Amino acid sequence: MSLLLRKMKGNITEDHLYLDYFHQKEDCILPLHTSVSLFLLSYCDCKTLRVFLVSPGEIPSDSQFTDKALPEALEFCLIKRCQLPSVVQNCCLPAVLEKNGTFCRAGLAVVLRHIIHKTYEADPSKKDVLELLGFKKTCLKACAEVSEWTRLCEISIPLAVEDFLSLSPDQHQSIPVEVLQLEKKLGEPVRVHNDDKIRRQKVQQQNSLVKKGSNSASEESKSREIQESSSADLELSFSKLTVQKNPVSTKREPSHIRKMKKSELPPLEHVFAEGLYFTLADIVLFPCIHQFWVFCKNHQDKMLELPLISSWYQRVQEVPGVKKAAAKCKIQFVQYRGSSSFQAECPQRPCTTSEEPEEENEEAQFIGGPRPTMTKLMAHGIEAAFCPHPHPTWVLDWESLPTAVNPGEGKMSSDRALRKQQQLNNLVAVVRKLARPGDVIVDFCSGGGHVGIVLAHILSSCQIVLVENKELSLVRAKERSDELGLNNIWFIQANMDYFKGTFNIGVALHACGVATDMVIERCTKVGAAFVICPCCYGFIQNTAKFTFPRSHQFKEVLSYKEHMVLCRFADQTAVQLPPERRRIGKHCMGLVDLDRAWSVERSCNYSVQVTSMEPETCSPKNNLIVGVPV
Repeated sequence: MSLLLRKMKGNITEDHLYLDYFHQKEDCILPLHTSVSLFLLSYCDCKTLRVFLVSPGEIPSDSQFTDKALPEALEFCLIKRCQLPSVVQNCCLPAVLEKNGTFCRAGLAVVLRHIIHKTYEADPSKKDVLELLGFKKTCLKACAEVSEWTRLCEISIPLAVEDFLSLSPDQHQSIPVEVLQLEKKLGEPVRVHNDDKIRRQKVQQQNSLVKKGSNSASEESKSREIQESSSADLELSFSKLTVQKNPVSTKREPSHIRKMKKSELPPLEHVFAEGLYFTLADIVLFPCIHQFWVFCKNHQDKMLELPLISSWYQRVQEVPGVKKAAAKCKIQFVQYRGSSSFQAECPQRPCTTSEEPEEENEEAQFIGGPRPTMTKLMAHGIEAAFCPHPHPTWVLDWESLPTAVNPGEGKMSSDRALRKQQQLNNLVAVVRKLARPGDVIVDFCSGGGHVGIVLAHILSSCQIVLVENKELSLVRAKERSDELGLNNIWFIQANMDYFKGTFNIGVALHACGVATDMVIERCTKVGAAFVICPCCYGFIQNTAKFTFPRSHQFKEVLSYKEHMVLCRFADQTAVQLPPERRRIGKHCMGLVDLDRAWSVERSCNYSVQVTSMEPETCSPKNNLIVGVPV
């Protein structure tokens, strides 16, 4: 049978999984996101997805394509990118498309978490698979823009290792900074729920190990002490992995251990990537680090520079599910001389590479509080100014709309439902004046779809796209859409960076913190107009992509810390606060959004206005930023 198209056996499953296929390098499929996804499929033994490998150009011939890097018994189709369904073409891969063709999940972390949930739904006995999501099922749930850990696992390390693999093995290369960051992370103290109890269990297990080895030679005591600590952590970790076969004893610790002060308890060391327990983060990192080791197998000096990663790599191999998945994916573990004593020979020193550039010393010039900062701006002619509302009296006829369109349908109180209607009146009034038949309108940070569903209903000639990273919110939005019978709406569960489609108008109601800046960036990249109501100014901070202040005018006057003062006080607008504090908060909101507006006008050739929603009582966060390409 041709390798270009393997026929699917049995019935077509509900979801389609699309994975990039750039090329193969020995036993590795690139990009590494695809190798990671296939590794998880093998670990979970997931059979509920139809797999498509997506070639960026022409489909390779039989002689160019081999299946030696593909998991055994994997059934797949090899297609070109132009053959992807329309909604998937707007997303970065990997992506999963539901059978209905309107609900897409995109991005590595979102897709992997979905695979885990689908596996458990199909077979609830696979509780070990669900445990990959960790405590409260939050492993890699935070988006990469706000979580350094998610960014490191999902983006930085896979890309860094891919760049490393692209060079010749003979070329002298330094260890990628991102890999050094992981080494540093593994050297940090473990933070885990209920750590006091776990640390007391560790003391008890250390004592047990000491009794077993009490006859050992005294000169080996120091080395044994290190190994006892690691062995105790390892025993705690594997007790959870094998909990169904070997239940952990619930017997209380001896009284002398219970009486120990917390400061006397031994620290918990990393056994796996996120601490004591094997999680999805280990699944993501293992294929990447494995390929890094394969590339470096003739350069053991690099292994010696990464003792913590080396120890982690050896421990992950001992996880039963990893052994099975590796066998299916034809992964041959890298072994090196002295691996059993590697940790004892190499001191566990944390990496000294800094993850973030050093901040400039601004303390000497900084004066706290909002008034000095506002006065400083006023001295340079900068004051908050609000433009008149373009459509202050326009409102939707909510009584004539179907029930499922109304945001008050559900658990909202009548007062909150009224305020939500007023907020929607403001955004819809502006969007309907900007929209033209055939336009694509994207509702970013869509939540339950309050904005997008109204737009889809009243602008039937436009295509509406809801982009949201919270699955439950998007599922609720789809249920409302199905009830209305809308056929001009797509749902994309993804972090904003994974939406790559072109569109005409971007809209966002209460985009939190830097999400507002992300929406503005996505819109200006494709030359789209935007209508945004910002929120959570206090969460604004410098990130990997954005630095503040944004505009040239503000940068010349304010330091980062002074700008953060404006952001913190811009959140002081709640109705229960004193009127004067709310007035200052509104002024700070206006200054923060003026900075955003000036930045876009100067760098992107846009006309941008900051106005207030009508009535202002519809929300404490009632600014509206409207930008149109000139």
